[in-house]
Amino acid sequence: MKKAKVFAGITLLSGVALTLAACGKSGSNANEASNAAKFSQAVPTKATKNGGTVKVAVETDTPFTGIFNDELSTSNTDSEVMQYGAESLFGTDDHYVFNNKGAATIKIDQKAKTATINIKKGVKWSDGKQVTAKDYEYAYEIIANKDSKSQRYTASLADLVGLKEYHEGKASTIFGLEMPDGENGRKVVLHFKNMKPGMNTSGNGYIWEAAAPYHYLKDVKFKDLMSSDKIRKRPLFFGPYKLQKLVRGQSTTWVPNEYYYKGKPKITKITATVINPNSVAQSIKSNKFDVIQVINSQWPNVKNTKGVNFIATVPLSYSYLGFKVGKWDAKKGENVMNPKSKMNNKALRQAIGYGMNVNQVAKRYSYGLSFRIPTLIPKQFGDYFDKDVKGYTYNLKKGNEILDKAGFKKKGKYRVQPNGKPLTIRLAAMTGTSNQEPIVQNYIQQWKKMGLNVKLTGGRLIEFNSFYDKVQHDDPSVDMFIGAWSLSSEPSPNDLYGEKSPMNYSRFVTKKNTQLLDEMDSQKAFNHKYRVDKFHEWQKYMDDEAYVLPVSNSYTITAVNKKLTGYSLKPSDSMGNGFPNWYNVAYTK
Repeated sequence: MKKAKVFAGITLLSGVALTLAACGKSGSNANEASNAAKFSQAVPTKATKNGGTVKVAVETDTPFTGIFNDELSTSNTDSEVMQYGAESLFGTDDHYVFNNKGAATIKIDQKAKTATINIKKGVKWSDGKQVTAKDYEYAYEIIANKDSKSQRYTASLADLVGLKEYHEGKASTIFGLEMPDGENGRKVVLHFKNMKPGMNTSGNGYIWEAAAPYHYLKDVKFKDLMSSDKIRKRPLFFGPYKLQKLVRGQSTTWVPNEYYYKGKPKITKITATVINPNSVAQSIKSNKFDVIQVINSQWPNVKNTKGVNFIATVPLSYSYLGFKVGKWDAKKGENVMNPKSKMNNKALRQAIGYGMNVNQVAKRYSYGLSFRIPTLIPKQFGDYFDKDVKGYTYNLKKGNEILDKAGFKKKGKYRVQPNGKPLTIRLAAMTGTSNQEPIVQNYIQQWKKMGLNVKLTGGRLIEFNSFYDKVQHDDPSVDMFIGAWSLSSEPSPNDLYGEKSPMNYSRFVTKKNTQLLDEMDSQKAFNHKYRVDKFHEWQKYMDDEAYVLPVSNSYTITAVNKKLTGYSLKPSDSMGNGFPNWYNVAYTK
C-alpha cells in the first residue's frame, strides 16, 4: 500500500520487512503464508450504528516524532498516527489510478502538458474553512522552500515549471502553478516541462497529493514550521476526524470533523496508543485493542484468538542488500561512482547474493509469512514485474565458483582481493526484534563458508536513526548494508535508483542505468508495451549488475474487533493515504 508519507515517491521502513522475530523452529506451522493468502483485505460488511470508541495500537519501541504535516513528515509512525485526519486530495481505484471520488478531481492533458485540479466545494479544514487553490500551492511552497528543511523536494517534483527557480530563491512564486480563479478559488492548473506516463497514478512523484492550511500557517515562518505548535500540537486536517488530544510521543485522541465533506463519521472517538512490539501478542489475545497489527513470528500464538477478524495484505515494500560504490555530491546534487571502491566488483556482489539463505530464514523465523523476492519491481506491479528474473537463490557452490574465477583466492580461512590485499567487508544492519541479530549473524556465517570475512559495522547492529545517518552520509565504515523500502504505488524506480536521487544509497551510476530509467519515464513510455519492455530490461540489468539485491517481503496481518465493520485495506477504500478510510469504519448493530 502507498504510505501516507510517500506521496512524493519513496520512504524508509525501519526494518519492517526484516522483523522475522522469535519462533525458533519450523515444522507443521512453517507455511502459514498459504493461510494468510486466503485472508480478505477487508472485514465483513454489516449494518452500522452510531457511537463507540475505537482503540488502535501503534507498534513501536520509540516515541513518535509528532510532525503532523505531509510536506515535512519523514516518519512512517507519524503517518500512522495522523491517518484519521490526513486525507489525500485524490481518490484511486484498486490499481492506484486516480478517480473522481476524493476531495478533488484531477485531469491530465498530455498535449497541453498540464494537470488540472478542482477541489470540491464543501471540502473544509477542521476549523470550517474551505480548502482552496492557495492551500495546494502552499504545500508546494513548504516542500520547495529551503528554510522549511523539507526532505520531500525531488528532481521529479521539479518537473513542475518554476519549482526549481522557487527552490533556488530565484523566483518568489511558482510560476508553473496557475490559479485561474485566484487564491481563494478551488481550481489549480499545473504546467510541466515533460509529461510522464505514470502521472494518472497515485504516488507518481511528479504531482503532490496533499494540501496545507495556508490561512492557519501563513504567520509561521518556513524555518519555524517543523517545530510550530500549529503542526506539532494543534494541526488542521480535512479528513473525517480531527485531533482532540495529544500525549506527546505516546498517544492521540481523535473526534469527528464536523465539517467533513462526506458527512459526520459514525465513531465517537478514536485513540491511537504506542505499544511496545514485545507486548503485541498478549494485547491481541486479551482483546486490549480494536485494531492491532500481528507480528508475524507471533502468529501461531494469536491465530486462534476469539472476537477478531484477521485481514491480510502484502504491502508494497521489500528489504534489500545494498553495496556502497560511491558518494553523494551535495553541491552537484548527484551520486558519483568510485571505480576503485572495494565493492565495485560485480563477481564479489553476485557471490554475496548466492550466499544468502533467504528462504530458510523466512521458513524458520516467520512461519513462511516472509518470503524471498527476486527483483526490485514487486509482483504487485503486474506486468511491470519480470517473472523471468529469478534473482539470487542460495547456492554456495555457485558463489565459490564465481569468486575463484574472479581471482578472490583463499589465503588461510578467508579470501583476499584479486590484488592480493586482505578483504574485510563491513556490513551495516539495523536493530529490530529479538531475532534480528541471529538472522544477520546467520548471513555472516553463510558468507564465511565461502571464505568471505564479513564483520558488522561497529561490531553490532545499529539503531535505526544512526543506521540511516551512516548510510545517507556514506560513512566509510559501511561497505554494504541491509535496508528496506516502502514503495510508491506508481512503479517507476527513478526516485530510488537515479543518478540525482539522494535515496540511491549505493551511489551507483552507469550510463546504461540512467538510460533505462529515462526511457521508462519518457514520452515513448506512454505506449504501455514499450514501458513494460523497459521495466523488464532494467530488472535484468540490475539483477546482473547486483548493485542492490532484493531480499524479502512479508504478509501484513491485522486483527480487527469483530464488532467493527467498514475496515478495509483495499486501495480504493483508502483515503488516498494508504490507510483505511475511517469515515467508513463503524460498530455493527
